[in-house]
Amino acid sequence: MAKIRLANISTLPPKKTDKNKIIAATEKLIVQLDELQNLLYAQSKYAILVVIQGMDAAGKDGAIRHVFGKLNPQGVQVTSFKEPTSLELSHDFLWRIHQHTPARGMIHIFNRSHYEDVLVTRVHKLINNKLAFKRMGAINDFENLLVEHNHTHILKFYLHISHKEQLKRLDERIKNPQKQWKYNEKDFEESKLWPEYMEVYEDCLNNCNKVPWIITPSDAHWYKEYIIAKNLYELLSGLKMQYPGLKK
Repeated sequence: MAKIRLANISTLPPKKTDKNKIIAATEKLIVQLDELQNLLYAQSKYAILVVIQGMDAAGKDGAIRHVFGKLNPQGVQVTSFKEPTSLELSHDFLWRIHQHTPARGMIHIFNRSHYEDVLVTRVHKLINNKLAFKRMGAINDFENLLVEHNHTHILKFYLHISHKEQLKRLDERIKNPQKQWKYNEKDFEESKLWPEYMEVYEDCLNNCNKVPWIITPSDAHWYKEYIIAKNLYELLSGLKMQYPGLKK
């Protein structure tokens, strides 16, 4: 398989994509997802893990809100992994992750994920490359464990934005009163490390792909949300689920 180079992949929707048609299609998909999620919850045979990774301002929060916001909250859980606590650091790096994986019948969304421990840690030289690649192997085994032993289906989205678009969105967090609560001066410092982040992301995309990544053009929010909704719909509808009958 050809090695993924992010610089060669567009961050924009395909040319001549009709924005209004895509938005309408997304809304239709979300209505269908509501019923499918109810079916998933009722049958409780499969678990769904949605991993959403991307640089600061890639649109992770908005994608979760728009695609999953209308689903039954009883069957959806979002976990956002921040900097590890001292307790979490005293365990293996996947300990804190495993506690938040989905039970059968549930959709769990990771807003950032176990991949932070081979991304940020490498860029900031908290771990060396040898350890990082060992962790990538452990991540592959971990995801396989979920798939093989708990009927978990995993969707992994890398929200692919351009550096120019990221800087534009970070600037909006300063100027737009509705977005100022998101502002963090450290985001601009991290943005300066864009080449380093692209390098380590490419390593993840190329080495942690037993569960394939969906590289999602994300310069346009409406297209990104469509890709996430479409892939989730195709996964759930393909499971051929049925409501359980009366309990005997």
